[in-house]
Order: sequence, then C-alpha cells, then structure tokens
Amino acid sequence: MIRWLQGADDPLPEAHEALGAESEAPGLVAAGGGLGTQRLAEAYGKGIFPWYSRGQPILWWSPDPRMVLLPGEFKLARSLRKTLRRFVDTPGCDVRIDHDFRAVITACATAPRGGEGGTWIVPEMIDAYCRWHDAGAAHSVETWIDGELAGGLYGVSLGRMFFGESMFAHRTDASKIALAALVAFCRTNRIETIDCQQRTSHLASFGGRELARQSFLGRVGAALAMHPVTDWTYDLRMWSELGIAIDKPSAGEGASR
Repeated sequence: MIRWLQGADDPLPEAHEALGAESEAPGLVAAGGGLGTQRLAEAYGKGIFPWYSRGQPILWWSPDPRMVLLPGEFKLARSLRKTLRRFVDTPGCDVRIDHDFRAVITACATAPRGGEGGTWIVPEMIDAYCRWHDAGAAHSVETWIDGELAGGLYGVSLGRMFFGESMFAHRTDASKIALAALVAFCRTNRIETIDCQQRTSHLASFGGRELARQSFLGRVGAALAMHPVTDWTYDLRMWSELGIAIDKPSAGEGASR
C-alpha cells in the first residue's frame, strides 16, 4: 500500500519500498506532500523523484531498473560531432549554464512529447524547481544561437551527481548540443553519473543504459559523499573532453558564459 504524505515533516519511504513490477504502478513510492526544497532534496537523496499530471496528487517514483547516462560511456555519433564542430566555430553560437533557467523549464513543459497528452511539468513543478534553482541545486544547460535560446535541458545537482529532468529544442540538434555540453561539463568536474530516470531509445542511442535500483542507489550515496560542484560556468575548453578543437577565445575572454 502506498504511503500518503501528510505534511512536510512526514518522511518519504525508502526507494526499495516502491511498488513492484507486478503492480499497476511499478516504482511508485508515495503520494501527497509538497514540493518544498527540503522535500525535493530528501527525495533525490533517496533516489526518488516527483512525476504527476495536472489534477493528480504529487506522486513520488523510484523505478527499477533506472536509466542512467555515464559520461565516460557517452556515444558521440559522427553526425553530432560534425554539428558540434560547426557550432563551436560559428559566431553567435554559445552554451550557457543558468542564464535563463525559468525559460528552459517552461520550454520543456510546452515541448511536444510524441503523442503524450499534456505535460508532467505542471505550473507548481515549474515554480518548485525555480525555487530550487535559486537555492543553487537546479541547473539549466542552454544552447544559444544569435542571441536566442534555441534548446537546452535542466536537472538537479547533488554532490557529484546530475539528475536530468527534461530537454527541448526549438532548432535542429539544439537539445543534443546541450546534452553533449553537459557530458563535457560532467567529465571536467568528475560527475560520473547522469540520472535519466526512465529508459528511452533516444537516450540509449547516446550510450544510456539501465541499472538495477540498488546499484543506482549506491551511486547516489557515493556521489552525495563528495563535495558538490561550485562553479557552474561552461568554459569552451570543456569541449576538448569530447575531442572538439576550439578556435574561439576561452570563457575567461568573454566568449562563453
């Protein structure tokens, strides 16, 4: 039976208490409660995340298995490598981190979802993650072209782990560029795991794979024991982690922010 959270002081169950594969909602841990920053930090620290639709109570999930993308296993397709090379060499093309977090999460909420009805990024979810962004935990990686936000992604950083949430693209490959930049940033900063929550063929094409929940929780525990990343600036030199040569000036010379 799923626990109903009565208030902010009512703790979440542990992830292993989630409903099993034989249930109608495998991975569901609890329902109810709020989306305060302390609750979100508790949830992510336990390998749990909120996911629900308009009109539903807050639902808390920890699927088994868990989809992850390990930066060291990132698959950079030849076509995307060519795209990145053009991007980094083109004036007016930049990757920025946390330049406009609200715009990114709002764009993710309105992005088409391949036939899915509605969105799980409801208004209260947007406000909650914007508050968490203001508190320093939620971050956006953004693709900018000619002064416009062309695509990006957002997620949560705790310790040395990044919990990916959603991405969007207004221009071709703009979200892929942001994902590649995130991988380069993670490699630079010794972030060894990007949580992708649930399996998709899109993420699998980049090298994403599934881990048993217990293995995933072990990675969460190890990451939380490490000092968090404090400098969330994207430096052009980070592209070298993906073998992309840079001719532009570095971030310190004003080319990226």
